[in-house]
Amino acid sequence: MALEFNDANFQKEVLESDKLTVIDFWAEWCGPCRAIGPVIEELAKEYEGKVKIGKVNVDVNPNVSVNYGITSIPAILFIKGGKIVDKQIGAVPKSVLDKKIQANM
Repeated sequence: MALEFNDANFQKEVLESDKLTVIDFWAEWCGPCRAIGPVIEELAKEYEGKVKIGKVNVDVNPNVSVNYGITSIPAILFIKGGKIVDKQIGAVPKSVLDKKIQANM
C-alpha cells in the first residue's frame, strides 16, 4: 500500500530515507491523478521493502507542493539521498514508472 507523505513527515520519511522514494503529488478533483492512483498502489506492492512509494495530496499539504514547485498534477518525483533524481509529469503507463524506478534504485 502506498504511504501517505505530508508536510509534517516529508523531511523524515522522504528526505532522510536511504532508499529511493517515489512521490505521487495528486488531488481528489484531478482525473489523471485518479487514473494513475492504482498504478502507484501496484508499484508500492511490487517494490515493498526496496523502494518507498507514497502520495502527497497537494490540497492538504501545500508546503511540500510549493517547495518542489508542483504546478501540474499528477507529478511524480523520484528522490534519493534528499535530491530529485528524476520526475514525471502527467499520467503515464506503469512501464514508464517502472523503468525510472529500476534506473534509480
